[in-house]
Amino acid sequence: MDFGLENKIAWVQGASKGLGFACALELAREGVAVAISSRSEENISAAADRIRVATDGRVLPLVCDVTDPSARDETRETILAQWGTVDILVANSGGPVSGKYDELTREDWHSAIDNNLFAMLESAQEVVDGMLKKRWGRIIFITSVSVKQPLGNLILSNTARAGLTGFAKTLAGQTAVEGITVNCVLPGIHDTERLREIHGDDFTPEFIAKDISMKRLGQPEELAAAVAFLASTRAGYITGQSLVVDGGFVKSLF
Repeated sequence: MDFGLENKIAWVQGASKGLGFACALELAREGVAVAISSRSEENISAAADRIRVATDGRVLPLVCDVTDPSARDETRETILAQWGTVDILVANSGGPVSGKYDELTREDWHSAIDNNLFAMLESAQEVVDGMLKKRWGRIIFITSVSVKQPLGNLILSNTARAGLTGFAKTLAGQTAVEGITVNCVLPGIHDTERLREIHGDDFTPEFIAKDISMKRLGQPEELAAAVAFLASTRAGYITGQSLVVDGGFVKSLF
């Protein structure tokens, strides 16, 4: 299937590793020029080299703390100066710390809301005007299955991701007539460094996968394929949706 993405321009956030990196790699394979960002210059440069070797594509590595508005502005302006536009935004940021409601500080809450809600919705607001001028654009938020099925020890993530989903649904309704789609992709339990950090020494794939219908962890490239499809011209009639990619972990009907 031709996704119609050749020579489109994407900004993929949190792209030095894990799900963000997989999304950038998959888009590059589809002929997209990818601007990738993360907080670490060393990590994002290494990620760019890996993508170039794998795809021979155009990659622009940028250092950006997505919670810093001035850093986002500088990053966006660099992309525009280099390539003239942002056609696709993959808004992605690392998850907050785990913990129960009575274990978390006010600073923990502020950090989670800033990182997983405000930074994401502001990133979308900052690129949507350019998309409106072209009457074409794709905004994809990487959220979590916690939107559909809250996870017991991740109350910060449960709260912030649900708020972002409400924003995405509303923005989708306001921009659809202009050719812009806005969707969320909800990762289940994927084999990433983040998962290993959460579980620490208790990490065993078989035990963690016991509640997944497929009885295995997801691979980052499986989620990335869904992101590439939603970014494509073929997915032009899909907007305001929350696509679960979880191997059957979530048990809800909707």
